[in-house]
Amino acid sequence: MPATPFEYHAPTTIQEALSLLAQYGGEAKILAGGHSLLPIMNLRLAQPKALIDIGKISGLSGIWEETGNIIIGAMTTHYMVESSSLLKQKVPILPETAAVIGDVQVRNRGTIGGSIAHADPAGDLPAAVVALDVQLKAVGPRGERTLKAREFFVDILTTALQPDEILTEIRVPAFAARTGSAYEKFPNPASRYAIVGAAAVITVDGSGVCQKASVGLNGITGKPVAAVGVEQALIGKRLSDQSILEAAAKAADGLDPLGDIFASAPYRAHLARVFTKRALTRASARV
Repeated sequence: MPATPFEYHAPTTIQEALSLLAQYGGEAKILAGGHSLLPIMNLRLAQPKALIDIGKISGLSGIWEETGNIIIGAMTTHYMVESSSLLKQKVPILPETAAVIGDVQVRNRGTIGGSIAHADPAGDLPAAVVALDVQLKAVGPRGERTLKAREFFVDILTTALQPDEILTEIRVPAFAARTGSAYEKFPNPASRYAIVGAAAVITVDGSGVCQKASVGLNGITGKPVAAVGVEQALIGKRLSDQSILEAAAKAADGLDPLGDIFASAPYRAHLARVFTKRALTRASARV
């Protein structure tokens, strides 16, 4: 089924794109990589009057360091994240996560900002940005604002981004010393989306006691979430197989897992515990 007719615009500045969003009054969609938007348009689950392609706006793509933070432009492709030597050195969980998204064609076209703004609960990068609790810069007619990742995701395909705003930048602090990270997922064999995935970031002191723990889960509920129970169970504990096992057992605590043709709700809860343990174990080994 083809998409319904729409107008196409390719602005060259953020202000031009914002003006177009205002002109269409919520009936336009931002086009980044298009891997998620175009299929749902062809299914007529979305019928925008216009597409605003932001691919020609300069300054929205790239990865650089700025006063201890790593800045990633929203139009930076998954492949650019995957292959970035700066990210591999400073925030290695992001290249690791990007490397398991879809296939080569998807990674060469899809963008980190598009993935985050689309907010697919089975998307890989949203779990990592929740674990990192990155800062997300949005630009709109009222100016700029910054949102934390853990407050950004609201529900299935729903974020705190307003209809007249554009996500432009992702900001994440470089890892502190003695920090390890890992992303693990149980993929759908066809799409490679995560049925359940877990992103873990751990920082320890000189004696191996956990000082900071962050775990982001995807696929288990309608939005990527932080496994708060796991985080609280690890902080102040010496990392060991036993402490990781006990913490991972809390991965689904307080959550209402989804159930569908791919996994029942109890099975998703089980997968969350299993893959959280795997992610924590690998992160611990990398500290």
